[in-house]
Amino acid sequence: MARRQTRKKAEGWKAKKWYDVVTPDIFGKMSIGTTPADDSLKLVGRVMDTTLGELTNDMGKQNVKMHFKIDEVSGESAHTKFTGHELTRDYLRSLVKRRTSLVESHIVVTTKDGYRIHLKPMSFTIKRAGSSQIKAIREIMNGILRQRGKDLNYEPFIHEVVLGKLASDIYKQAKIIYPLRRVEIGKTKILAEP
Repeated sequence: MARRQTRKKAEGWKAKKWYDVVTPDIFGKMSIGTTPADDSLKLVGRVMDTTLGELTNDMGKQNVKMHFKIDEVSGESAHTKFTGHELTRDYLRSLVKRRTSLVESHIVVTTKDGYRIHLKPMSFTIKRAGSSQIKAIREIMNGILRQRGKDLNYEPFIHEVVLGKLASDIYKQAKIIYPLRRVEIGKTKILAEP
């Protein structure tokens, strides 16, 4: 009897190729890691997370998680786009204290160049605030975010949100209403592009 010859094709990890994941221009086209795939088309849509501390080499910003989605593969590089950020749970838990108030809001802002971004600003007071003070702080937060969205294009707006400039602007204006301990933009999500 003749023996049948079969060719084995590469399976599993041997068939996969490693791709370098690169941040968009807004974050300096930095490498945030590698990911395997046997077909480059399977990479599109994959979400990669990193921290702002790793992007800026500032270990004080390890509490900010950045989300990037792969949208294009060229050669050995997988190019991403920024889809949002959020603060880590343990950091948020450390900010919440007894006998204080947490003032939070959900707002959708449209930037000057047409990007729609969902934001979640948060203010932490020193003592418990009354309902009228909470309402006034929330109005200040929403007003500043809407105005900055109208004035700025997408890239500078995202830089101000992620690096904390918008939070410090809110803090400066809202502390007049009631003493604040901290202001953060807890979460962002890019809803639509122009």
